[in-house]
Amino acid sequence: MTKFGKREDKGLIELAVEAGLGALNDSGQKELKVDAVYVGNAASGQFCGMENLGPIVAEQLGLLPCEAEKIENTTASGSCALKEAYRAIAGGFLDCALVVGVEKMTHLPTEDVTKIIAAAMTHPTGETVHGVTMPSLAAMFSRKYMEKFDLSTRHLALVAVKNHGNATLNPYAHFQKKITLEEAMSSRIVADPIRVTDCAPISDGAAAVLLQSEETAPPTKPTVMILGMGHSTDRQMFYQRAEEFEITAVKEAGLKAFHDSGLAPSDIDVAELHDAFTVLEIVESEDLGFFPKGQGARALEDGLTQITGEMPINTSGGLKGRGHPLGATGVAQIVELVWQLRGQAGQRQVHGARRALACNFAGLGNSVVATVLQGS
Repeated sequence: MTKFGKREDKGLIELAVEAGLGALNDSGQKELKVDAVYVGNAASGQFCGMENLGPIVAEQLGLLPCEAEKIENTTASGSCALKEAYRAIAGGFLDCALVVGVEKMTHLPTEDVTKIIAAAMTHPTGETVHGVTMPSLAAMFSRKYMEKFDLSTRHLALVAVKNHGNATLNPYAHFQKKITLEEAMSSRIVADPIRVTDCAPISDGAAAVLLQSEETAPPTKPTVMILGMGHSTDRQMFYQRAEEFEITAVKEAGLKAFHDSGLAPSDIDVAELHDAFTVLEIVESEDLGFFPKGQGARALEDGLTQITGEMPINTSGGLKGRGHPLGATGVAQIVELVWQLRGQAGQRQVHGARRALACNFAGLGNSVVATVLQGS
């Protein structure tokens, strides 16, 4: 994984190559044959004027003549790239695949970045033609949820405080400074009740993982297995969705991943959730089954989601603290969980972590991927 943040020192391909080389070197295999490279990226054409990232990254890594392609599913691009590699190996088509997630965004004005991200919700007759952006959708969802359940702006601020604190323990994170509850609750309003500290930052960065079949993986390395993956999609237009107070695609993707893995939410020791906005961490923690509906805020307040709590969430700092380079996010979640399951997470290590879950999604829950992992 590269350092996330404003990376003026490296371009899009350089970031991807740095992360890719890190994963290859971590494998400790000098004669490794990589069958495919999958690059998760949301909008390199709009952000950087560059497409066809798969072959470019594969060539720069010296992995030709392997298969190579770019996978795009907006902010779920990284996890969808992982899913394609996982299925190809599990299906017996490949033995080894490198997954790289990458995005470079910070060189553009914030207004331009907001428009590009809003394209994830674009529909010919949908909300975006009326000026809706991702923060405004998150704000409307927050208001509805606050009307139904015991959720306040203080709870949103508590997520930001927790994840900024976790990020200070992560040398790869965008933010390296703690914030207080007062600072979070008094930060600038973006779309009421969403404040600046409720939003993930615009970031550059890349992350990579190497997947191998169980038969070809080296026996000497600490092994992390993918036990199950679930992918679910909901309606593009938010106002047409059947459920107002849950993100149905999160719930369905989680159910699929748990079914495949043979595990239950109570078996998970640590999770990385898609907190592009602070409210989403709370709602996902409920829809994935970690807490009953409407009880996520209480669990947060009681410290259950802290690194030392019963259900640690976003030990990396999450999108909120670690940063959110769109295509890199889903892969970065997996990297953090691999470190946790190997016992390599340093000061943010969850004691005895053996099983983990990642949840990464496109848009505001349009398309969601859940992944269940287990350490050796």
